[in-house]
Amino acid sequence: MLVGLRPILVSMAALLLGGCPPPDGYVASTPPATGEAPSGSPEYVSDASAPALAELDQPEIEPAPDYDHMAAPTRVLSAADAERLRNTEGMTLQWIGWDARSPVLVEVDERGVWMMTSEIRGEGGAALKLEGFVTEIGEDYFLIHAEITIMGTPTNDRFCDVNKIWRFAVTQNRSYYRLREFEWCDGYTDYIDIYFPPSLKSE
Repeated sequence: MLVGLRPILVSMAALLLGGCPPPDGYVASTPPATGEAPSGSPEYVSDASAPALAELDQPEIEPAPDYDHMAAPTRVLSAADAERLRNTEGMTLQWIGWDARSPVLVEVDERGVWMMTSEIRGEGGAALKLEGFVTEIGEDYFLIHAEITIMGTPTNDRFCDVNKIWRFAVTQNRSYYRLREFEWCDGYTDYIDIYFPPSLKSE
C-alpha cells in the first residue's frame, strides 16, 4: 500500500516546493542540428539559422579598407591582359576630355603585387586620381583595390572619393578597359578608361 502511494507523495512534495517531476520515461531533448523545428514548437529557430549577435542592432557603417591583399601576389590568369597592363597608353575621364590622357604607372614589386597609379588634371580644378593594387588580371578584365577620386567636374563643387575593389573590362574588342560602375558616386555617369595599344587587342 505504501509502495503504491510513494509516486503520489513525491509528486505532491514537488508541487509544494514549486517544481514538477518529469513523467516516467522522460528524456531531455536537444535542438535538432538540421534547423527543423521540434514537434509542437513551430516558433523554434535553431542556432544554425538564427542571426549572429553581431548582426543585431548594429548601425550601417562603411567598412574600413582591407589592405591584407597587399601581401599576396596579384592573380595573373591571362598573360595577354598582363601584357596590356605593362603597356598602358593613358587614362581618360570624359568630363575632362577624351583626348586628355594621363600616364598610367604600373609597377610590380618583389612579392608579385601589381600597383597602378594615374592622375588627370583639367581646367578649373577638375581632376581624376586612381591609386591602388591590382588583385586579379583575367581575360579582358582586371580587378583593382583602389581609391578613385573625382573632383571639380562636371560641376565645380563635385567631390567623389571611394576606396574599394573595382572591375575594369574590355567590351566589344575595344582597345581600352572601362570601369564597369558608371554611376558609382552621385548619379553622374562617369566613363573612366585605361588604354592599351590597339595591336594588343584580341584577334
